[in-house]
Amino acid sequence: MLDHFMDGSFMPHGYCLQWRGDLLFMTLVGDGLTVLAYGLIPIALIQLVRQRTDLRFNHIFLLFAAFIAFCGLTHAINILNIWHGYYYFAGVAKLITGIISISTAYVLWKLLPAIIEIPSVAQLREQNQRLLEAQEELRQANLSLEEKVRVRTEALQKLANTDQLTQLNNRGAILDNLDNELKRTERYKHNLSVLMLDLDLFKEINDKFGHLEGDNVLSNVAAKIKDTCRQTDSVGRYGGEEFLAILPETTLQDAEEMANRIRLAVSECQTKDGVKITCSIGVSSYQTGDTAVELINMADNRVYKAKNLGRNMVVFED
Repeated sequence: MLDHFMDGSFMPHGYCLQWRGDLLFMTLVGDGLTVLAYGLIPIALIQLVRQRTDLRFNHIFLLFAAFIAFCGLTHAINILNIWHGYYYFAGVAKLITGIISISTAYVLWKLLPAIIEIPSVAQLREQNQRLLEAQEELRQANLSLEEKVRVRTEALQKLANTDQLTQLNNRGAILDNLDNELKRTERYKHNLSVLMLDLDLFKEINDKFGHLEGDNVLSNVAAKIKDTCRQTDSVGRYGGEEFLAILPETTLQDAEEMANRIRLAVSECQTKDGVKITCSIGVSSYQTGDTAVELINMADNRVYKAKNLGRNMVVFED
């Protein structure tokens, strides 16, 4: 069988061409270019399979590569058989080419449903557009959620730091503000003053008119204090009928003037029966090394001094 396979003594194809130069040229160039193309295409397919391991049908590419390679081989043998007659060799090559071809066709038909399911470029673009729209909806939803969280956080923070009756800072918040202002004052060597305000004879108002009227008085007084102070000042309910005001960038003399304006504003308040409301105010101003506790105690002591001196006054020195 091997002897037949290697037997090239059969009549060559050259007789069909009658050894005409034009026919020989076209045959040689056509088959030669085909052999070259059929050699390059399988190499490209093999490189594709090696580089793209994510492809779903790698084996079909390899079958195509083998099919094209053997097609090229048959054309190469055709060139050889112009001068020699290796027809057994050509027949074996064509048989193998036929087997690979029908195997490739069979596998391709089996894979056709799966290949058809592969999205087209238009489908991929449509899916990508839907994905982008979904991402935008999700982004907008996240922004909306973040805004709701921010608003809710601010509301909770305000609730945690606000005295519900007077809507001023509660004791914890006003003390935090004082600590922050004290740190800034110490760092930049600025002025800082503190006012402690206590309503005069407030227990008598509660006893005579009831706690509901007392709450109404506290709310009105808180509004007067807040309206009189500057936007940069911090005002809070220290406890009961006591209020604390923090005055940044304020000297002792300026703080005394502010305290008297507050005292006059509070005196405009009265109970439903016309009883005038008054207050006593103690003023302290930061000196190097003072702590928040010392500033508050200094102002508080001066409040008691104001009450002992007759109430409805401002005291700014011991």
